[in-house]
Amino acid sequence: MTGGRLKLAAILAILLGSGLALLAWSQAWYAVALVPGSAASGSGSLEVSGQAASPALSALALAGLALAGALTIAGPVIRIVLGVLAAVLGGCIVLAASISLADPVAAVSGAVADATGVAGAASTAELVDDLASSGWPVVALIGGVLVALAGVGVITTAGAWPTSRRYGGGVRMQPDDRGASAPSDRAVDDWDDLTRGDDPTDDHPQRGGATPTDPDVGPADPAPPTGGADTTR
Repeated sequence: MTGGRLKLAAILAILLGSGLALLAWSQAWYAVALVPGSAASGSGSLEVSGQAASPALSALALAGLALAGALTIAGPVIRIVLGVLAAVLGGCIVLAASISLADPVAAVSGAVADATGVAGAASTAELVDDLASSGWPVVALIGGVLVALAGVGVITTAGAWPTSRRYGGGVRMQPDDRGASAPSDRAVDDWDDLTRGDDPTDDHPQRGGATPTDPDVGPADPAPPTGGADTTR
């Protein structure tokens, strides 16, 4: 697999895993049957969403989405750092979902307290008559695994990724044309010509007071030697 495909696969995996975690967080995780007469509304059933069962999950998922965006423009060193962060974020998503799955009664404790007005984990646990779990906590866990594996993939394959032009990859330096003068320099030269009485629009400007050579006129005759020496015999 080429470096470009490795980069695309890692970024898509992080996006997919973070998206799954965020989607699961917005869904109903548990259906709780309360002890009759315990709910303030009189109803003995309660639906608990991932927002109540695992509040930190949304922040972790959003961080994963932002990290995937940063990977698209990251340089060789920064992408290693981002890969480590992705692995850590994925582990945190897995941990958040696992805690809720391991003890669902504790996960719904806050929602039960809001519905009944009874505080305390032990007190709310006594009000839970039955509890049914949906598949969304498992979906969040799978999303965290994807993000963590993608982070490991970034760490191991970052050296093969193509370098962004922003960091010098594929950029060719143009040769320096030292013979051409900058527009500002030409403007100064034209101003100097005007102060000397020369026309800057002339095709052959006389710069520095130099007189051009007329091709129809030959060189001037050399001056006769001086010194009074008689060369005739």
